[in-house]
Amino acid sequence: MRHSTGKTLRRYGWERALRVPLLLVALVLALAAALPAPAAAGRHDLEVVGGDAARTGQFPWVVRVSAGCAGTLVAARVVLTAAHCAAGLPVDGIAVTADTVDLDDRRSREARVVRMIVAAGYRQVTEGDDWALLQLDRRLPLPTIPVNDASGYDTGRFTVIGWGATGEDQAQQRKLRYAEVPLVADHTCVSAYREAGYTYRPDEMLCAGYVADGRRDACYGDSGGPLVRRDAYGTWRQVGVVSWGIGCARPGLPGVYTQLSAHARELRAALARLR
Repeated sequence: MRHSTGKTLRRYGWERALRVPLLLVALVLALAAALPAPAAAGRHDLEVVGGDAARTGQFPWVVRVSAGCAGTLVAARVVLTAAHCAAGLPVDGIAVTADTVDLDDRRSREARVVRMIVAAGYRQVTEGDDWALLQLDRRLPLPTIPVNDASGYDTGRFTVIGWGATGEDQAQQRKLRYAEVPLVADHTCVSAYREAGYTYRPDEMLCAGYVADGRRDACYGDSGGPLVRRDAYGTWRQVGVVSWGIGCARPGLPGVYTQLSAHARELRAALARLR
């Protein structure tokens, strides 16, 4: 969750507390997409914030979730996303767009959600357990990404991927973007978010970004998307889910991600029910 002003909590997806009907949300998003982008300002004119355009097939397991979020294909008919992208929504109101980097590409694959499992402990985004699994109405013939189940890969440099805004004053993107972000020490994020009035929970969250200058980060619309890295064999593994933060790429306030290794047992059990 992300808001753009002051020290107010932000959510990367659309603000569910407003309880706007889905049809109205879709209309507003469509109208917004038709408007010219606002003028660029400083470093916030960059991608994902500070990222690059993804190539076709570069991240074939990344999908768009219709609630203004992203997700990943972790089984042929199961998508992993953030709990705050799904909790409280009717199952039949969620759709997934896959096999594309351009949301306007008519060759993309579409699927409907028929069942979902939201983390049992989820209450609100800053309290943790921010993950959900979505079962699709069909199997998608696409690569899947393994979910990290051990903390050994929760370190180093990561890649965050999504269709989110390129800055706090920008619209969500039509084309997929990605950016590299380093791990930030837990004690740094505990302190930073305590000063901002929020609790960073190191036992189940990861913090990643550039503390000194912001530089690269997820932003509005990236919620539920993946934080990934290569394993010892060069295979992509998903270590986190885009969850929350304050603003986008603000110095001293790195992005916060759900730490998947901390939820490995629950995720395995839920995935077994949906395959």
